[in-house]
Amino acid sequence: MRWGLAAALVAALAAGALVTAGGPAGSSDPPTVYAASSLRDVLTRIDRGARYDFAGSGALRLRIERGAPADVFASASPREPQALAAAGRCGRPVVFATNVLVLVTPRGATRVRAVADLRRPGLRLAVGGDGVPVGAYTRTALGRLGLGALLDGPGVSRERDVASITAKVALGSADAGFVYATDVRTAEDRLRRIDLPAAARPEVRYAACVVRGADASAAEAFLARLTGAAGRAALRDAGFGLP
Repeated sequence: MRWGLAAALVAALAAGALVTAGGPAGSSDPPTVYAASSLRDVLTRIDRGARYDFAGSGALRLRIERGAPADVFASASPREPQALAAAGRCGRPVVFATNVLVLVTPRGATRVRAVADLRRPGLRLAVGGDGVPVGAYTRTALGRLGLGALLDGPGVSRERDVASITAKVALGSADAGFVYATDVRTAEDRLRRIDLPAAARPEVRYAACVVRGADASAAEAFLARLTGAAGRAALRDAGFGLP
């Protein structure tokens, strides 16, 4: 039973499968939205009719570069949509939300109680892999803390997206991990949040763009909902900041 529950949690938190939210669509041909894993809950509330594919932003960018049929790309960093725009693969990126990088540990665990405890030997640390925005934000934060060498340690696992980090820490497979503040809500009964010093926090910004060759009408309508009053209210309610 325990293994069954664990598998269910991993599937719920780390899966990047295509999702079509229920409810009335905003268009007869709803947009296909490629979006960062940390946006899963809020986007399906903002537009219930769109088709979603949630994964790491770097992986989604690569798929769009290879011709995947996305209409909108919503990334956890402006870097990915900016690169696509520079290559002529999407329109001008729009920053629509902000977030906060935090350290999380399994609830009830005692090995890591503060950021300084990351210096303890033998810790299992989960971070975003190369090309994943949360990984880049983590490297920035650890560098500012003078802890950049931790990433070269043997106990570091590099994960494909923030959902995988959240799941790994929640299941106790890692002693600590770096995720966004909004991700703590998905498993707050299993995670404890530790805030980073203000001087170490990177600026976390989300940006979206319309993919070239997309259904422009449906894509623009989706962006209008995302950046409009209702979208901003939903983002705020989910714990995101607004630019």
